[in-house]
Amino acid sequence: MLFNTIEYVIFLPLVIILYYLIPFKYRWGFLLAASYYFYMSWKVEYIFLIIFSTLVDYIAGRRMGRLPDMKSRRPWLILSLVTNLGLLFAFKYFNFAADNLNLLFQKFNILYQLPAMKVLLPVGISFYTFQTLSYSIDVFYGRQKPEKHLGYFALYVAYFPQLVAGPIERFSRLTPQLKSKQTFTYSNLANGLRLILYGLFIKMVIADNLSGLVDKVYSSPESFDNISILKAMFFYSFQIYSDFYGYSIIAIGSALIMGVRIMDNFNTPYLSKNVSEFWQRWHISLSTWFRDYLYYPLGGNRAAKGRWMFNIFVVFVVSGFWHGANWTFIIWGSLFGIIYLIEKEINKRFNLIKTYKPFSIGHILLALKTFILVTLIWVFFRSQSFNDAMNIFALAFKSSRLKTTALIIPVSTWIFLAIFIISDILLYNKRFDKHIGSLPMAVRWTIYSILIFAVVVFAGVENFPFIYFQF
Repeated sequence: MLFNTIEYVIFLPLVIILYYLIPFKYRWGFLLAASYYFYMSWKVEYIFLIIFSTLVDYIAGRRMGRLPDMKSRRPWLILSLVTNLGLLFAFKYFNFAADNLNLLFQKFNILYQLPAMKVLLPVGISFYTFQTLSYSIDVFYGRQKPEKHLGYFALYVAYFPQLVAGPIERFSRLTPQLKSKQTFTYSNLANGLRLILYGLFIKMVIADNLSGLVDKVYSSPESFDNISILKAMFFYSFQIYSDFYGYSIIAIGSALIMGVRIMDNFNTPYLSKNVSEFWQRWHISLSTWFRDYLYYPLGGNRAAKGRWMFNIFVVFVVSGFWHGANWTFIIWGSLFGIIYLIEKEINKRFNLIKTYKPFSIGHILLALKTFILVTLIWVFFRSQSFNDAMNIFALAFKSSRLKTTALIIPVSTWIFLAIFIISDILLYNKRFDKHIGSLPMAVRWTIYSILIFAVVVFAGVENFPFIYFQF
């Protein structure tokens, strides 16, 4: 069930109405049933994976809570890690590993071929796997008491607004809210609807219209001139941003109407002065997950400089691999790691970040530099292979060729993209619902009217799935 479908338009109000009508002690059961139904609308069989993962982590957490030290808890943590990462490997990475091993076997004349697994990747498996792992790791270290109520723990794992593509929430933040007796408030309803409306606008009007243009170029780059390829690279930066940002704020808005505050996942990332700041503003829930559960355990910045550089690079490579079972994602993460380390050294010498105030000339130039770098690296993220990415670069930076066509871009696409970029600038370090809520009523309703009109009239003809569903 996609957020931008009529099914969700019916599903969400029904859930919210029944949620507030049902007695408090039964709400967890209702929300869990609704969340399982939401997930089963994609493929019924994969609900058993969530249930299995939930049971293993619940039992492991309870057992660790009864043991006095980390040494005795370790086997139960290993059980949780092996179960969750094993499922993730089997469904997401097995074929990648098999293909690369088969190439290695072929190179050394080993007459054996590993078979491929012909299964669909369960939607959201990377997200709910990391969510449950954070709980198990926190219980292991004694940072979190184990949950005794199986129902609430299952709801934490499967809570439908953020189940499929995050934000990746921590147990200590989400579960207390699910356990609290939430009351209906006009403020939560208004702010939630504002976020949902804006999320639908940037997904359906920005991302979906850009998707068709980007797909045309990436599917057949030889057919287009270099200017069109450069435009497609530029458009993809905003396609993936508006697509994932749109999902995130619809999720946040859906939960907010029910009184639950999910963490913000984006904060105007393309206005970042360097790559380090970019990752503090882009997919924040994943960045902080890797910080807390990989970077710090590796030693963080407490280690010697060489070890610190290694820690940073490992985090970026693993982050890239988390996104997909393809060398392009590993290269994508590696490039971010290299640029991160280079910029850190430059900033250490020249202190550029603290020198320039927001929207000063220096800030604008640095943000433009960061945007260009990120746009170039996105090519690996979007391409199906390393060769495809190299082909895009080769064709993009050659002079215009004969027998190529220009990418036809509707005027409305440019207009709404400009509106989105301007709104992102205005929302620097702000959130849409809070900022709009502070404006005069006439201004607010003018903005609502424009957004609704755009969604109704200018939404993309084709309903593209959210990009991060594939991860």
